[in-house]
This record gives sequence, structure tokens and C-alpha cells, in this order.
Amino acid sequence: MKVEFAPLNIPLARRLQTAAVLQWVLSFLLLAQVCIGIIVILIIYNFWFLYVPYMTWLYFDWSTPEQGGRRSNWVRSWTVWKYFKDYFPIHLIKTWDLDPSHNYVFGFHPHGVLVAGAFGNFCTNYSDFEELFPGFTAYLHVLPFWFCCPLFREYLMSSGSVSVSKKSVSHVLSKEEGGNISIIVLGGAEESLDAHPGKFTLFIRQRKGFVKIALTHGASLVPVFSFGENELFKQVNNPEGSWLRIVQEKLQKIMGFALPLFHARGIFQYNFGLMPYRKPIHTVVGRPIPVHQTLHPSPEQIEELHQTYMEELRKLFEAHKRKYGIPEHETLIFK
Repeated sequence: MKVEFAPLNIPLARRLQTAAVLQWVLSFLLLAQVCIGIIVILIIYNFWFLYVPYMTWLYFDWSTPEQGGRRSNWVRSWTVWKYFKDYFPIHLIKTWDLDPSHNYVFGFHPHGVLVAGAFGNFCTNYSDFEELFPGFTAYLHVLPFWFCCPLFREYLMSSGSVSVSKKSVSHVLSKEEGGNISIIVLGGAEESLDAHPGKFTLFIRQRKGFVKIALTHGASLVPVFSFGENELFKQVNNPEGSWLRIVQEKLQKIMGFALPLFHARGIFQYNFGLMPYRKPIHTVVGRPIPVHQTLHPSPEQIEELHQTYMEELRKLFEAHKRKYGIPEHETLIFK
């Protein structure tokens, strides 16, 4: 295989974009482990005056990720996120006006490998979110596991991320004056194992908890599809039933998160590495589905609203797929 190297005369802006995405990828893959390692070293070498105050504070702060988190506009405004957004680039498209006196649940699809579109659009101040949806605050819900990692949890919360637990989502949707948006990547870790280029497999048929909580709070449901999300990385072939897929699924059940064996391009060459491809991401926010508050929804009500949501999601995909280079015969596969 012939290795294709990056040209030497790359503009400075593109170099900065590459550096920004590299630090983002490394933060997802290594930062949590590094933070845990720092705490372990402090304990081993008995720097008690550093770890004891932090661990004490952590004890009292443990529930913060379920109480709206602790976002930092300073962190969200780091210039590195501008270059991160421009690397792909990432775009946010609105198709319908939302009422800031109401709360909403955005169902984000697909998960992809590292959910770049969700992070770029809702966890930084360099997307068009505030311009397109004035009066709203977005909360990206992620696995509770990540908030168990000392130090790393502070970095994660600073971006506006919160736990995806029921208590956390309820907290966000309980704002009486409205203006809150819960963004939930509904396919979760399981869906990331099917994040192959050109595939549109969504794990949603058994995901009904978001419907129940929307009914409980009377929050409108909004389907969101991020075109290009699955094009950023390739994965080692892992069809269902293969030994690799069986191992991945078992590890996912044990640890709570998946381990897709992904690859894309490198920093100085385009053939192999962990850097995502420069593929545009267009995150399209669909039409809201009105939800009447029902404190104790029946299984029939949940099922009916769930079917309506899947129909609206399919309509959103069909209405926009041709704009973003998806062949006419391609359609969503619900699992």
C-alpha cells in the first residue's frame, strides 16, 4: 500500500485545526486515565495536602453532574474549539423555531465513534447554537461513568456536559420557565459499534426511557440527525456474530461503554491513524413533537409517542439526505 503523505506547505490555519482535533481525540482516549494516574501518584507519594482536600471536596460535590453540572464559558470559549469546529467543518442547521418558554429533548443520531457533532455544536461557544436558538441552554448528557473519574469530571462538566441518568435529565427538564434542552445520544455505546461509513443503523427500538421522561415533564421531543457523523472513522470489520463483535458486546455490558476498533488518518500521512477524516458534519435539528404532560404515562402512551418519534426521525432523514450526498436508495435501519 502506497503511503500518502501530507504536503509540507500546509497553511497555518489547517495545522492549528489538526492540532485542535488531535488534543480532542487524545482527551477522549487518554485524559481520564491520566487524571486517575495523577491521583494515584499523589496518594503513593503521600502528597496528602493535595489529594485530601480534593477528595473531601469531591465527596460533597459528587451529585453535581446530576444537578445541572458546572459549565465554564471560559473553557467553552477556548480558541482551540474554533479550530476543532473548522477542521471538519461542523454545521448546525435549524428547520423549525422553538419556544424558549418550553423545555425540549433533542434525540441525537447517530452516535458515531466519538460524537464529534454533538460536542462541537452543543459543548463549545463557536457553533451557531446561540444564534439559531436564542434563550436556550443546551445540556449534553453523557455516561455517568465519566463523572466517576477524578479531575477529568471537572473538565467534562466545564463543557456543559451532564450525566445521562434519569435524575439528571429530570433536573434539566424541571426548569419551570423553560429554555433548557436535554441532548441525549439515544443509540449510546452499543450504536458506536455499527458506526461504519455509509451505514445508517440506529439502536432505538428498545430505547423508550427518553419518551417516558418527556411525557412526565411535558417536554417536546425533537429528532436531530447529524449527517457525516459516521464518515469520520473506519472500523475493523465487526459484523454481528463475529468473534470481535461478541467480545466488544461483552466488554460493553461489563464496563458500560463500547470499544470500537477505529482508525482513519494520521497527522503527517492520510493512510492510517487515529485522527478523523476531514469530512463535513451537518447536524440538522428537526420539527418538535408536542408532548402533553402526563405524570404517570401508560405503556400504550409511551409506545405511541415512541412510534411518532421514529416516524419523524425517518422523515427528517429522507427530507435532507440528498443535500448531503446520500444516495436515494439509502434509508435508516432501526434496531
